[in-house]
Amino acid sequence: MTVKLRAHHLLCMLTYVGKGYSPAFTDNYDKVIARLVAGEDILIQEGPDDICQPLLTTSEPHCLRDSVIERDATAAQHVGELLGRSLQAGDVINLDSAMIEQFRNAFLQGTTRSACTGCEWFDLCSTISKAGYAETKLRRA
Repeated sequence: MTVKLRAHHLLCMLTYVGKGYSPAFTDNYDKVIARLVAGEDILIQEGPDDICQPLLTTSEPHCLRDSVIERDATAAQHVGELLGRSLQAGDVINLDSAMIEQFRNAFLQGTTRSACTGCEWFDLCSTISKAGYAETKLRRA
C-alpha cells in the first residue's frame, strides 16, 4: 500500500502535531501519519489526497483552490531539488529517517518555506520547527 500525498503535504507532514481543521480531519491525518510511520511509501499525486479526504465533503473545499495547487507546484520543485531529481505525480518516495531529517532541516532553514506562503498554518509550523519538531507525530526509526 502507498499513502497518496500531494506535493505540499510533504512539508505539512513534517510539523504535524495533531491540530487541524476539524476532529474528523485530525483523526484522518493521525491515520495517515501512522501509515507513514509503519513504513508505507508515498505516491505523489495531483489534487486532493489521503489527507484532504475529510475536507472534500464541505462546500468549496480549499483543497481545490488555485493557491493550493500553486503550493503543490512550489513544494514539488523544492522537494525535488532536495532529492536531486524532478518530482511529479506518479512518483514514489520511500520515506526514511534520513529523508525526514533532510526535509526538516531544509524546512527550518527556509529552503522549502516559499511553498507555505499564504497558508493559515504558517506560524504554527514555524513555531514547531524552531522548537526542534519535538511534538510532531511523524517519527521513523
